[in-house]
Amino acid sequence: MKSSETKKKCPYVERDISWMYFNQRILLEAARTEIPLLERLTFLGIYSNNLDEFFRVRIATLNRIIEYADKNIQKEREIATRTLKLISKLHNRYYDQFEETFASIMEELKKENIYVIKETEMTSEQKTFITSFYRNKLNGSTNPLFLSGTRPLDDQTDEDIYLAIRLLRKDETGKIREKDYAVIELPTGEFGRFIQLPDSEGKTYLMFLDDVIRYCLPMIFVGMKYTDYEAYTFKFTKDAEMEIDSDMRTGVLQKISKGVKSRKKGEPIRFVYDEQIPKDLLKKLVDRLNVDKNDTRVAGGRYHNFKDLMKFPVCGHNELKYPVWEPIFKPELNGPESLLALIRQKDRSLHYPFHSFDTFIRVLREAAISKEVKTIKMTLYRLAKESKVIKALICAAKNGKKVTVVIELLARFDEASNINWSKRMQDAGIHVIFGVEGLKIHSKLVHIGTRHGDIACISTGNFHEGNARMYTDYTIMTAHRPIVREVNAVFDFIEKPYTPVNFRELLVSPNDMRKRLIALINKEIKNKEQGKDAYILAKVNHITDLALVEKLYEASAAGVRIDLVVRGNCSLVAGVPGVSENIHINGIIDRYLEHSRIFIFANDGDEKYYIGSADWMPRNLDNRIEVLAPVYDKEIQADLKRIVSYGFQDTAKGRIVDGTGENREKECEEGHASFRSQEELYNEYKNTL
Repeated sequence: MKSSETKKKCPYVERDISWMYFNQRILLEAARTEIPLLERLTFLGIYSNNLDEFFRVRIATLNRIIEYADKNIQKEREIATRTLKLISKLHNRYYDQFEETFASIMEELKKENIYVIKETEMTSEQKTFITSFYRNKLNGSTNPLFLSGTRPLDDQTDEDIYLAIRLLRKDETGKIREKDYAVIELPTGEFGRFIQLPDSEGKTYLMFLDDVIRYCLPMIFVGMKYTDYEAYTFKFTKDAEMEIDSDMRTGVLQKISKGVKSRKKGEPIRFVYDEQIPKDLLKKLVDRLNVDKNDTRVAGGRYHNFKDLMKFPVCGHNELKYPVWEPIFKPELNGPESLLALIRQKDRSLHYPFHSFDTFIRVLREAAISKEVKTIKMTLYRLAKESKVIKALICAAKNGKKVTVVIELLARFDEASNINWSKRMQDAGIHVIFGVEGLKIHSKLVHIGTRHGDIACISTGNFHEGNARMYTDYTIMTAHRPIVREVNAVFDFIEKPYTPVNFRELLVSPNDMRKRLIALINKEIKNKEQGKDAYILAKVNHITDLALVEKLYEASAAGVRIDLVVRGNCSLVAGVPGVSENIHINGIIDRYLEHSRIFIFANDGDEKYYIGSADWMPRNLDNRIEVLAPVYDKEIQADLKRIVSYGFQDTAKGRIVDGTGENREKECEEGHASFRSQEELYNEYKNTL
C-alpha cells in the first residue's frame, strides 16, 4: 500500500481514549483472583491515582480547548468534545467495575480474618478504643469548616478526602429546628486512611478514617446542641492547568494557553460523592466548589480517594503480598575491581528492578572519589526523597570534580522537590543547568570524563532509587568513543541550544529522531519489497505520533512483521485488513511497571538495536530533548531481544491491544503453559549467578 493510500484509511485512537483503555487494564488486574489479595488492592489504588492525575491534566486540557471560542481551532474543539463524551461513558462503566471489584476483595479479606468495619459495627470495646484514639490523638486534627455564607472552597487541596456533614437539631417531637452544613478534611497525612483496631479472637479489624470521624462527630461538635449527625464522603479533582507538551499544534497551544481566562487554575473538574448524600447538602457543596455543568460528576459509594489503597496495612499478612524478589547483583560487577575499568573493557548493562540499582550508585560513587575522574555530567528528571545519586554528585564536587547537572524543573508534580535539590547542589558547588526554554529535558544520560578514557551511561528511566524498585528500566554503560562523544555533545547542545550539532550515533529529539526512525522503518519496507527478511520488534510506553503510526501501517501493508509491547497510550489499531494485519501488540500489567524503551530493526540480518528515554509521541519527538542510543554489544543485544520477545509472548499478564478497548487476555498456544515475562526474566537472571 502506498503512503497516500494508507493515510486515507489510517485508523487512529485518540490519545486520551487509549489511556482510558490502558487504565482499565490495571483495573482488570485487580479483578484477577489468582493475584494476592493485598496486591489486588494496590492495583485498585494505582487505578484511582492514575485517574486523578489524568483528570488534573488531560481532562483539564480538553475542557480548556472546548471553552476556547476560536474558529481557528474548530477541528480541535470537535475532537475534544467527542473525546470527552466517550471518556465520560468509559469512566462511568469502569467506575461500576471498580466498585464491584472493591466489594469482592472486601469479602475475600474476611476469609483471611481481616475485617474492615463501619462505625455502626463496632463492639463496646472497639468504641472505647476509638473514643480514646480521638481524645489522645485525633482531637485537634479535625477542624470543621461551615458552609454558611458564600465563601467558595477554592483553597482546599484535591490530594485529600473530605466529609460533608449535615448537622440537625430536633425537638422532642422529632421536628427539625436547626440545620447546619460543614466540611471536614480527613487528616490522612497524619494518621493514614486506615486505623487498626485491637485484634480479637485471631481477627484483624480496620476502619476507614472516614468512619472513625463519623463516630466521633458528637465529640467534634461537643457543646453545640446538635441531636443528629450525617456524614458523606466526597472528593474532587482540580484543574492543574494545560499540559505544556500536549499533542496539539504548537501555535494552537500557545494561543489557548495565553487566551483562556474563563477557567482558573484550581477549579474542580471532577466531583465524586456518596450517592446517599441529601439534596440540600449536595447543592451546598456544588455551589461552594464551583462545580458547573461541564464538570464530571460521579454519584458513587460510601468511600472515595482509593489511591490510599496503595498503603493498605499489611497487618502481618505477608502471604497476601507478592513473594519478595531480591534485586540481583551481577557477579561480574560485584567484585573488588574498578567498575570504571570494567566498563572500559566491555559494554555493561543493568535491567532494573531485576538487577540492583546499587550497582549504578557504585559507579557514581567510584567516579566521585577516583583520582582519574575529572568531570561528571548528568541529566536528572525525577529524584528520590533521599537521593543517593545526589549525595554521590555532591561528594564528587567536594572532591574537586567539575560536576554539571541538568535538572528538569517542569517534571510534573515534582517541581518543588527538584527546585529544593537544585539549591542543595548549587550550595555544594555543582554547576546546575535548568534546561532549554520550551523543551523538557527528558533524556537519561551520564558522562564521566577520565584520564584513561571517557564513559557514558544511557538509560530508559530516571536515575531514581524508588523508580528502580518499581519500574522495569534498562541502563547501558559504555566507553564506545563515538557514542561517548555524542553523549557529551548532548550536554553541549543543552547549554548552547542554538549551536548546530549533527548526531550520527544517537537519535536525538527534537533534532532528527522522528526523521531517522522513519528512515529505519522505510529500510524495513524496502527490504521486504526486495524479498529480504524484515521485521520490527519494540517495547515502548506510548505510541501516539501520527507520522509514525502511518509509517507503521505502511510497513504492515508492505508485509513487514511488527511485534510490539506497549504499556500505555496506543493510537495504533492492530489487525485491520489491508492496513495493520501484520501488527500485533501486547500490553503487560504486572508487579513492576513496564517502562523500558527498546527498539529492534531486522536490517536484513544485521539487526539494529536502540534503547533510550523516548516514547513515540509528539511531545517526545518535538517538545523534549530525548536520546535513543545504539547498542552494539552482542550479549546485551541478546538480552534486549529476550526482554522484548518475552514481553510479546506474555500470556499470564498480557492483554491484546487492538484499539477496541476490549483488553482481551492473550491466549496460550495449545499445549503451552501460561507464560509470565517478568517472572521468567527474574528467574533467568537469578540462574546466571
